[in-house]
Amino acid sequence: MKEGGNLTMKDIAQALGVSVATVSRALKDSPRISAEKREKIKTYAREHNFYPNILAETLRKSKVQPLKIIGVIVPQFAHFYFSSVLAGIEEEASARGYRIMVAQSNEKYEREVKICKSFYENKVCGVIVSQAKDTMKYDHFKYLMSQGVPLVFYDRISTGVNASRVVVDDYMGAYSAVTHLIDTGCKRIAYYGVSLNLEIGKNRYNGYKDALLRHGLQPDEQLMRICDNRTDAEVVTPDMLNMPNPPDAFFAVNDDTAIGILYSCKRHGLRVPDDVSICGFTNGERAIACDPMLTTVEQRGIRVGEEAVTILIDKVEGVLPMESVEKRVVRTRLIVRGTTK
Repeated sequence: MKEGGNLTMKDIAQALGVSVATVSRALKDSPRISAEKREKIKTYAREHNFYPNILAETLRKSKVQPLKIIGVIVPQFAHFYFSSVLAGIEEEASARGYRIMVAQSNEKYEREVKICKSFYENKVCGVIVSQAKDTMKYDHFKYLMSQGVPLVFYDRISTGVNASRVVVDDYMGAYSAVTHLIDTGCKRIAYYGVSLNLEIGKNRYNGYKDALLRHGLQPDEQLMRICDNRTDAEVVTPDMLNMPNPPDAFFAVNDDTAIGILYSCKRHGLRVPDDVSICGFTNGERAIACDPMLTTVEQRGIRVGEEAVTILIDKVEGVLPMESVEKRVVRTRLIVRGTTK
């Protein structure tokens, strides 16, 4: 038997010397299994904290469908990109007759684990998730999949779990943004990004680095920071601007960080974009609420949400095989505004 509570029907079958089909039928109170054997199997399952998720299977086989609820985990409600993904998920789910149950991990692994457990106990028919920043272990995701709960990642994917995912083209988004900065005359381009433990961190950094190298510029570690919010950007940027050879441009991992850079530069007495150029990544509402308006990479969060929920529902309804791993990429585009030349 597996440790850590990750019990499967196969484990129960092996422990009791019966087939997986017998376990499945017993847990569904099938009259094909004797009352004595049904009770023995159900008692074992209860004692080992096993709660079968029969909703997904029922949805695939029954014309009279029970409640159709999809669990969605967002790292932060306040982030424009995640709220736009959520809007796409809800709109498409509603159109296909599903409801969503939404929870915020608040970038915490422990909270993410609890949410997954709660979703499972509430018999969601599938889970759509963008993992928390500090998630380094993936047993909670693997457990859901082992119980037949389809899982779809968006934005931040888990390389430790072979599950379907929908991402934007982070590499090309960063590459095109930095290429634009170079084409407009910038040569010392600072990079504010997230940890390279996250796939989006690797992809955006590689896009930044490769754009520099392609144009004959060498990446400079002094111009790189782990920084992904406005508060930190306003702390980090003044020190960078006071360097003997400061950057003439900044590429930030999101708009919030880019706006922190923008206001730090203005407080430093610099003119944007005459003295320094700035590019963000999101194209949220804040990008047009600042002065000058922000050049940024559009992530198309609504489209990401639509693609993610389409994959999930197609798996639940048998359009796609449950074991298939769908990998879809949503293209980005550069929106040029007033913070670049």
